[in-house]
Amino acid sequence: MRLRPILLALATLALSLTAPPAHAASATATFVKVSDWGSGFEGKVTVTNGTSTPMNGWNVQFDVPAGFSIPSAWDAVMSRSGQHYTFTTPSWASPLAAGASVSFGFNGSPGNFPGVSGCTLNGAPCGDSGEDPGGLGKVGGIRLTSATATSAALSWSAVPGATGYKVRLDGAAAVTVTGTSHTLTGLDPCSSHTVTITATDASGDGPAGDPFGFTTAGCQSGTLPRHFLTGYWHNFVNPAVELKLSAVPDEYDLIAVAFGEATATPGEVVFGVDPELATALGGYTDAQFRADVQALQQRGKKVILSVGGEAGRVQVASAAAATRFADSVYALMRSYGFDGVDIDLENGLNATYMGQALRSLRAKAGSGLIITMAPQTIDMQSTGMEYFKLALSIKDILTVVHTQFYNSGSMLGCDQAFAYSQGTVDFITALACIQLENGLRPDQVALGLPAGPGAANGGVVSPSVVTRALDCLAKRTGCGTFVPPRAYPDIRGAMTWSINWDASNNWSFSKTVKPHLQGMS
Repeated sequence: MRLRPILLALATLALSLTAPPAHAASATATFVKVSDWGSGFEGKVTVTNGTSTPMNGWNVQFDVPAGFSIPSAWDAVMSRSGQHYTFTTPSWASPLAAGASVSFGFNGSPGNFPGVSGCTLNGAPCGDSGEDPGGLGKVGGIRLTSATATSAALSWSAVPGATGYKVRLDGAAAVTVTGTSHTLTGLDPCSSHTVTITATDASGDGPAGDPFGFTTAGCQSGTLPRHFLTGYWHNFVNPAVELKLSAVPDEYDLIAVAFGEATATPGEVVFGVDPELATALGGYTDAQFRADVQALQQRGKKVILSVGGEAGRVQVASAAAATRFADSVYALMRSYGFDGVDIDLENGLNATYMGQALRSLRAKAGSGLIITMAPQTIDMQSTGMEYFKLALSIKDILTVVHTQFYNSGSMLGCDQAFAYSQGTVDFITALACIQLENGLRPDQVALGLPAGPGAANGGVVSPSVVTRALDCLAKRTGCGTFVPPRAYPDIRGAMTWSINWDASNNWSFSKTVKPHLQGMS
């Protein structure tokens, strides 16, 4: 319920009506952020009639940054065009008397809202709109120069005229510094934070800079690089090039063997080299496969077993099935040398029992276990979806989620403003933002895309689109129409379906994306 903000608004209105400003000469509109709870915020705009005549209606317009939205308002009629919002007098309101004020409020999302821009009242500048009155610019170019498990060093571009900067961590009291760098200390290992930096001078503060997100070191990564490339290897025959596991190139850091199969026993997973593939490769035995797993690991790679796939029927819907899943996958890990498991169940899963299965597997395999997930885009549209629920429930042991940003059609992003078309930078970044803004750490989010023509029915992109999406999320550069609400320099990397399709397309994906990932570290 919104009892407290309503009472505050009423109190403000009452004071305004009884104590009009003595020297105001024009109408103004002032924005104030009433509260911010991380996933959302409440704002209030106060319209003050500083003229000597009544105001017959008002029209307040402003823009909010990309990635933010205002779904509801009260005491005003709201309309929207993209990131531009218009608020007009409600039908029941009386003319605003000379010297009087009135307020309207709204709820928005996500949290850490930096403020409005371009505010107008009845077509004229709002005056005291919450924007910078003194001419200082917004802080930009924020970079994470180094990070340990308990500290983070930041730097940023100088703002002309600024004599200092206020650094605010996670909404706490700001620390004032004179230079363009600052080191935050006393942080927890593997913890995500948001910093806002504001320029200041003798006349006051400038506008708040865009929020900047980062994660401290100390996360479980299974010794994978900070930014890494994942590829799926086919244990079957299709129009793509057939490959022995030993033929996987060095560009790939994590190889997901597709797929572990179901049996008639719920939860049980089995694996073996596909006979048709073995024939196509001129003979490829389980023993040779095991040797190739070991050889890849000696090259510094990680190899995991992917469970499911488009035709997979693995079901874990009971405690007994969870136990069988953990036992059978662990047995395959010991037999073949797999470093972990990938959950690629495209025909539904039960978050509760799969979570039990993965925690049981972790207890058997130890802290080095790699756990990845490859949900479809629809599976990660909201935290109420089973895949998303699973990811959040095992966040403490989860390595990465590499969502399949293809075969999807158009879908809403985290701004809830547009149905973005697949195969675009906007689609990838706006949908990845849903995960980044709803509980997963940036180091647990990767971008899954097809390796080239033939690999998917829709959403095939040039590898350069993948690198642009990575830059947009990591640095807020190279974006399309959608710009994320903050930078995520720890975005984990990329995944492709598949290594075999990459081979069919002259290794274009891995030879483009992997060097870019290395340059991000």
